Formats: sequence, C-alpha cells, structure tokens
Amino acid sequence: MHATITGSDRSTTPGTDRFRWRVVDIVVASVIGVATGLLFLIWNNIGYAWFSAADALTPGLGGIAVGIWLIGGVLGGLIIRKPGAAIYVEVLAAIVSAIVGNQWGIETVYSGLAQGLGAELVFALFAYRHFGVLVAMLAGAGAGVGAWTLELFLSANLQKSAEFLALYFTTVVVSGAVLAGLLGWLIVRGLAATGALSRFASGQAVAKRV
Repeated sequence: MHATITGSDRSTTPGTDRFRWRVVDIVVASVIGVATGLLFLIWNNIGYAWFSAADALTPGLGGIAVGIWLIGGVLGGLIIRKPGAAIYVEVLAAIVSAIVGNQWGIETVYSGLAQGLGAELVFALFAYRHFGVLVAMLAGAGAGVGAWTLELFLSANLQKSAEFLALYFTTVVVSGAVLAGLLGWLIVRGLAATGALSRFASGQAVAKRV
C-alpha cells in the first residue's frame, strides 16, 4: 500500500464555505496550537542554546535556530486552510509557552502574533487556495520576516549594525523556510497519510491506493 498525492494541493471546497470555520476546525486548531506550544517549551532550551552558540560565532548567525518557533502558523495554515488559522495556532502556541514558563514571558505572545501574521499574509496572498511545499516554505519565510521585524523594536535591533541586520534577516528567513515551512509541510503530509486529517482538505489531498 502506498500513498499518492492527488491534485495540486489546492483547496477544493466550493464557494465561500471554505472560509467558514467549523467546530472541528476550532478544536483541531486548538489541539495543534497546544501541541506546538509544548514543542516550543522543548525548543526554548535546545534552540536557544543553538542560537547563542551560533550568534557567539558570528553575530546574526543565530537566526538559523529560529525556524522551529515559527512552525505553528505554517501548520495551522496548511491543515485548517482558512483565514486566521495561521495566526490562531501560532499565538495559541506562544500563549502556552508563556504560561507554562519560558525566559521571555509576555514577549512570547507578541512574537507569536508577528510570526503568525507573517505566515497568514502568505496564505492570504494565494487566496487560501494553494498549499504546496513552495507556499509552505514561503509561509515559513513570511513568519521569519514577521519575527525579524518585531525584533527591530522589541529587542532594540534597530541600534545594531547593518551587517548584523542583513545576516540575521537572511538566517531567520532561511530557517523559517526550512524548519517551519518544509518541515511543517512534511509533518502535514505524514499526518494526512495516516488518515488523521480525513475531515480536512489537507487530508483529502492524499489518496491511498492498495
């Protein structure tokens, strides 16, 4: 038995119904948000250690570790495929991370909002109709742009050199594209192949053949 990808990762729900949130959308988006928040709690130590080591090597290089913190918006957008899903999941994940406890506190929620908005704008740019690997990677990169932009003010990065800002922008965007976008897309494909997403267009895009 093997899985075959059908169609072109496009939303096939007719009319405006594809934009209407169902109860199952809210429940699943909430589960994804909480699960992602728990992932953040693990990454807060691993990722921050990686970030610090890379930044000590070359200031701005630490951005390569940021991608995992951006994955919530990508997962929400790819699975729910409706306006607001990317922001909802990323912000909920940030709230969970902040409430359970991390070193950034309430700033985590601000970051979640900026990162979720960055991913959301990419899905909106494609009218919530295309959800292939390229769109996923662009959404991850968009979340990275959101994170970088917020940190200009939240972390006073505006006071740092142009070289730092350029390198940090590049590493955050690339990390977002790969660790949030590509990895997020692979996770969704894996979940879809198990049938766990059968009530969503993201799961119906994967047809199993015997």
